[in-house]
Amino acid sequence: MALKKKKTKKKSLKKKKTIKQSAASTDKSILDQIIRVDHAGEFGATRIYDGQIAIFGRNSKIGKTIQHMADQEQEHIEKFNELLIEKRVRPTALLPLWNVAGFALGAGTALMGEKAAMACTVAVEKVIGEHYREQQGLLEDDEKELRKTIAKFEKDELEHHDIGLEHGAEKAHGYKVITKVIEFGCKTAIAISKKI
Repeated sequence: MALKKKKTKKKSLKKKKTIKQSAASTDKSILDQIIRVDHAGEFGATRIYDGQIAIFGRNSKIGKTIQHMADQEQEHIEKFNELLIEKRVRPTALLPLWNVAGFALGAGTALMGEKAAMACTVAVEKVIGEHYREQQGLLEDDEKELRKTIAKFEKDELEHHDIGLEHGAEKAHGYKVITKVIEFGCKTAIAISKKI
């Protein structure tokens, strides 16, 4: 009788181990790409807003709106800075390029006017929102916390997109061209930052 109980106990332990092992875990290379590219994207976003604030000033009406979005982006970059260390992920080697390109994009669109700056926001945040949505589907149950974080950041990015629309982005001279060029640039930066 005692021998039978031991065998039953061993079988149930084996079943538990099998269940634990079969729980899907996120592929490390996919996780690395997600964290690397999100870190790069959030860094670029902070630089875009820095460029816009440099032109408009923090205390102008549009400057205060941009500062609100910049503050949320700062929260995002701080989280991805933590995740780089926690998950032992190498950041993209292109951060110096994204530093300059982001600031130039922000300042350049701001020099074109408030509506062009908001068109930039709409284009960037559209791509980032879609990107975050896709990423959530790539994360398995072992990365529930990261999935939740990305979902929250997606919501913030879509809020920024809507703020851009509310502030007349679509009335910018050359809106369609501006947004298409910026969207293409963002998608290219994402593809490159995943690998390099």
